[in-house]
Amino acid sequence: MPVQTKICGLSTIETVDAAVAGGAAWLGFVFFPKSPRDLPTEQAASLIARAPARVGKAAVLVDPDDALIEGVIAAGVTALQLHGDESPERLAGLRRHGLELWKAVPVRTRADLDLAQAYRGVADRIVYDARTPAGTLPGGMGLRFDWKLLDGFVHPLPWALSGGLDVVNIADAARSTGAPMIDVSSGVERAPGVKDVDKIAAFLQAAARL
Repeated sequence: MPVQTKICGLSTIETVDAAVAGGAAWLGFVFFPKSPRDLPTEQAASLIARAPARVGKAAVLVDPDDALIEGVIAAGVTALQLHGDESPERLAGLRRHGLELWKAVPVRTRADLDLAQAYRGVADRIVYDARTPAGTLPGGMGLRFDWKLLDGFVHPLPWALSGGLDVVNIADAARSTGAPMIDVSSGVERAPGVKDVDKIAAFLQAAARL
């Protein structure tokens, strides 16, 4: 089965078009003021409107309040990707919106993977991402965790691999982990928050060869 791809942190017409043209299954839009990829919901809405219905649109959020949730839903997203300390109970409450719910699990040790179990029945997908240093952004920093930690792990939910991925290591990542989805952000940028259309195209071409 082909590996699905998500290009995260998109902010321009050109990069959205490149992701769609290259065959990305998902587009990611960040709504977190501390991130260099943060978008106003109005700008996101115009970008989301360019993408066909067959392509998923995920809002990347960190402990969002209900007002922000309502704003990104109005912008047209089809999934909420939560990267903060959102509890299983918070996700259960968000199910009323009828969108896919993804929960990021920060990983540094094998024990970190166990957090995924708590979201069985309330999340639709787990995103395993590298645990970042305290006081920094929760993701999008180009860090990767030891993929060997996933060896033999029984995943409680559909999942995606994130953190430190790029065109050079995507094949190794997919082969060594068996990831059904690869989520990339900084690996297709020329500067923090600035996506590169050529890097997006090359990454998606590499994914298509898997």
